[in-house]
Amino acid sequence: MARTNPRRSKGRRSPWAAAALIGVGLLLTGGAYAGASAAMAATTDETTATALTVEDGQKLFQANCATCHGLDLQGTENGPSLYGVGELSVEFQVATGRMPLQMQGPQAPQKPVQFTDEQIAAMAAYVQTTSPGPEFPAADVLDGEGDIARGAELFRINCAMCHNVAAAGGALTEGKYAPELTETSALHMYAAMVTGPQNMPVFNDMTLSLEDKRDIISSLLFIQENESPGGFKLGSLGPVSEGLFIWIFGIGSLIAITVWITAKSN
Repeated sequence: MARTNPRRSKGRRSPWAAAALIGVGLLLTGGAYAGASAAMAATTDETTATALTVEDGQKLFQANCATCHGLDLQGTENGPSLYGVGELSVEFQVATGRMPLQMQGPQAPQKPVQFTDEQIAAMAAYVQTTSPGPEFPAADVLDGEGDIARGAELFRINCAMCHNVAAAGGALTEGKYAPELTETSALHMYAAMVTGPQNMPVFNDMTLSLEDKRDIISSLLFIQENESPGGFKLGSLGPVSEGLFIWIFGIGSLIAITVWITAKSN
């Protein structure tokens, strides 16, 4: 008797194929949803960031700064008045992380920034509209295209006694210090000269003209962009670090050679 082989009907599929199709469908749907969500989130963030107004800056100021500086910028026993400081001072203090102040001390140290550029601009705009002061400079003041040699001379005359002739910073009295300028932006160099933060004097246009400031900024940017022509800078501390290097390595090597020769002869 001949054996008959049962045949599978042509329209029937394996259960694994159905499961695979469902999985592929779920993956495609999930991927499309995730991509759409990310795109919507990015659009929302960009819209929110660019939509910050003076009123938003006022809210940010009241939430983060008013405790020390007062709701109306009048100042308190914990912080000075901000009348007349202007947008430039706010941008400098907040964009360098000096504000909000972490703790009372000889001076506010630079630390990680706590706000976005848009939030800082909004707070600066609020302070500027409430109590006008120094404004942002024109772009050509910060372009680094000034007279570098003249700027270096002006820096040595007016700034090097605190910041070091190589802009490496230096110690002052009572725990204060002049910060190094090797990574400072052109805007913050200008802001420091105009607003005089902490221990720094104010260089108004009668003391240093706008062209003088541009030349000084150009010379500092040149220092940042070019390596020391004398080789290893040793901290740019001059004869202090150089003498220490010679004493430790130079005389140390002579002592080591003398001991080796003595031990060899014995």
